Parts: sequence; structure tokens; C-alpha cells
Amino acid sequence: MTAREPHLSITWTDAETGRRGFVVVDRLVRGVASGGLRMREGCTLDEIGGLAAGMTRKEALHYEPGTRYIPLGGAKGGLDCSPHDPEARGVLTRFLAAVRAIVERHWATGEDLGVRQETIDEVVAELGMDSSVQAVYPLLDNADEARARLAKAFSIDVDGVALPELVGGLGVAQAALTAMDRLGLSSAPRRAVVQGFGSMGGATARYLARAGVLVVGIADADGVVANPEGLDVERLLLTRDPLGGLDRTRLRPADRELPPGSWLDLECDVLVPAAVSYCLDETNQHRVTASIVVEAANMPTTTGAETALAARGVTVIPDFAANSATNAWWWWTLFGDLDADARQAEAKVREAMDRIVTDLLARSQTHAVSPRTAAQQVVDRKLAEIELRYPA
Repeated sequence: MTAREPHLSITWTDAETGRRGFVVVDRLVRGVASGGLRMREGCTLDEIGGLAAGMTRKEALHYEPGTRYIPLGGAKGGLDCSPHDPEARGVLTRFLAAVRAIVERHWATGEDLGVRQETIDEVVAELGMDSSVQAVYPLLDNADEARARLAKAFSIDVDGVALPELVGGLGVAQAALTAMDRLGLSSAPRRAVVQGFGSMGGATARYLARAGVLVVGIADADGVVANPEGLDVERLLLTRDPLGGLDRTRLRPADRELPPGSWLDLECDVLVPAAVSYCLDETNQHRVTASIVVEAANMPTTTGAETALAARGVTVIPDFAANSATNAWWWWTLFGDLDADARQAEAKVREAMDRIVTDLLARSQTHAVSPRTAAQQVVDRKLAEIELRYPA
């Protein structure tokens, strides 16, 4: 895809705290773009621009002619503020008030790093808005039925965790399982390390463990817990805090507590960075022991690091493929390709991710390009089809 300027780029400054916020709409399809809202100390406009472009790719990757869901454009929002800051809620509220017109008409948004969906929903309601995804409503055949279906889906509990908190990590886990199978890592025991234990990392760990993969290390903001025989993922998942912090009182005697950063050194077959951007770079990529990196976080691997990893024979499944299931599930459900049903959701996510990863790995091998380049080739083709059918 040829580099292009985004459709819209906004920088906002909070009058009360001086904190800055950003919205980038990479492109619109049928007048709407989709992408989450994140909050982290040090967030930048360039970061949000890259994430918005990634959302365009995620949307296009799931385009299937004949389905009710027609992919949207890509967008992203970000706040340069720690989610632990006492002012965080106020900053979020004033930011959404400031960009309200964009949310109402053009930007369908939801949770991302440091921001929970329930918090967005509360703030949106306080501001008198309909929904954080109301920009999509004019595209629906029956908005009331669609909203009721999505609300029902959001109320579904799967073994103690809400369905919307699971679908993204399920997709990442399926991407990892497919990659291991296609690349010949099919014999047990297969081992994984997950960095980050929020919605994406926690669900990834759950579904890897349920598939028989030993999750030998999990990292959160305070450090790493590890066990070469496998951690009790369910115990840790059901006792984590709302931002993915591990309850270390729930560790077993054989579990070890290790310092922050040591997740890179743990022996594993699959490494899943599921927390922050740019955590794998040229200075630390040599510490990766895995043969497969599956990017659950957005932009966790720098270009230089990915090149160096490839030279060492490490396969990187790119973020816009691996972590795309959350976004797709929202729209499959809202547009009516899925009912509010956990089994349907799991089957659809697994089928889509298996197909996408199988295709990109086959293309990578056939054309002697990286999986990222192979996935981008698919995106370029699908974007051309979308733009032909739905010109701006």
C-alpha cells in the first residue's frame, strides 16, 4: 500500500492538566472509520497515526463479499496520560467531550490499552451520547435490533470472563496455534510466554493453555511470574485486577517471581507481546528464544528488530493480522453475521484466524517475503476491492 496522508489528524490539549490527546482517521469507508482509544504515559501523535493505519489493514483483512459486515476505514485515539493517574477519568471525559462530533458521525471507538470499555460507556452516557459506536448506526439495516444483539453479546460470561474480553485473545491464540502447526511445531510440550495480562494477553493465555500449550511465563507491569511446567492460567486470570495486574498471593509454591524485562529471556516456542508498542527493538531482540512471535499488542516490534529476528529464523505474525479478531467480532455481531452466542463467536474467530494465518504463511513461503509483507499484499488487494465498490 502506497504511503498516504491520513484523512484527519487532531491534537487536543486539556485545559485543566495540559495532557494531550490525539485522533487520527486514516481513511473513511462509507463515511465511517473504526479504531480504539488508548491511554498511556508518553503516547504520541505518530504512534496514533501508525495505529490508525493498522486499523485500516485490520478492517480490510476481514473483507468477505456477501457478508453483512462491510469493513470500515481505520482510525485511532490516544491520550498521553497514565491510566493510574488520579486525573485520568477527567482527562478522558474532557477529551471525549471535545471530539464528540467526530465520535457521533465518523469514528466508532472502543477500549484499547489502558482504557476499559465499561469506562468509555459510562463517560459516553454521562455526556449524553448514544454509544461509542453510534457512527455506524446509519449503516445498519435495523439499528435497534443490532444494538440489542450487541448488548446481549456483551452480557455473555464464558467461565468467569466476559465474551468481549475474550474474542481478541482467542484470535491471537488461534493465530499462534495455526502458525505452530504450519511451521512444524506440533509436538508437545509447546511453550508460550505472554507479556501483558489485560483483555488481550489474558484471553490469549487462556486459550493457549486450553489447547495444551504450557504458558511458562506471564509479565505484567510489576514483573514476571514463571514456571517451566506451566502456570495455572485460570487461577491467575480470574484473580487479576481490572488493568491486568497479577495477584501474586495466588501463585503456587513452584511459581517464580522474576524482575521486569525478564520475560524476553524465558525459553519458549511462542512469544506473545500483548502490552505496549515498541517493546521489541534492535537492542533486545537477540534475547528472544522463541521461533515464533505473535503480535497481540499494536506495533510491539520495530522494523529493525523484525528484520534481525527474521535473519535468525524467527517468524513474526504481524499485529494487524494476529490481533484483529476483537474488531471483527464487534462488527460481525452488530451487522448480524453472528448472533449473540459464545459458541458461534468462537467458531467464527477460529475459522477466520486460521484462514488468514494459513494464507499469509503460504504467501510468505511462495513469494519469499515476510509474513508482514504477505499480509500487506492481501490487504492491498482487498482495499482496492472495497474502494471500487464503496468509493469515498
